[in-house]
Amino acid sequence: MREKLNSSPIAQAAIIGVLLVAAAVFLLGGLGGGEEEETAAVPPASGTEVAPAIESEGVTATASAPLAAPGPSSGLEAPPLPAPVQQAYDAGKTVVVLIVHDGGIDDRFVARSVRSLSGLENVAVFVVPDKQVSRYAALTLGVSMDRTPALIVMRPKGLSDGKQEASVSYGYQSAQAITQAVTDAEYNGPEVTYYPN
Repeated sequence: MREKLNSSPIAQAAIIGVLLVAAAVFLLGGLGGGEEEETAAVPPASGTEVAPAIESEGVTATASAPLAAPGPSSGLEAPPLPAPVQQAYDAGKTVVVLIVHDGGIDDRFVARSVRSLSGLENVAVFVVPDKQVSRYAALTLGVSMDRTPALIVMRPKGLSDGKQEASVSYGYQSAQAITQAVTDAEYNGPEVTYYPN
């Protein structure tokens, strides 16, 4: 086999081509994925105001209203959040919604990690199969959720100046990362940048 490769320039070119394609797939595949977080203001489901862009650690996301309008002139709005979620938000709790895909490996691990929040006061946790994501459209459209597992953390009502605010994180999340996302949502202090003013 080695002699055939050494003596045939066509076979050599084919091997080099296969190696180049494999290297390109490997390098380009490593550029995406990982843990990402976006933050957006989520206007209430029945509102028609446009939320401003919010910048968070270099990632900018914009929510537009009406949230669930499938077309520019359809006039449809997102359904209200399910009653238990809305009640938890109205009670001033930090609402954590985890959207998972049944059978997903990361989804299963994140669902286990989310259980660490069960001991925290003023935190309401909802684990939702992706088949029911349309019931949460008022929230998922506001943060532009586009894959699972998606960990959505809503800032408590008393800290959000009357506008629903939420952040979304994708991929595997450890229990510590999930707890940190809740801590960040509950933070009510001065904002400091990484660079001097």
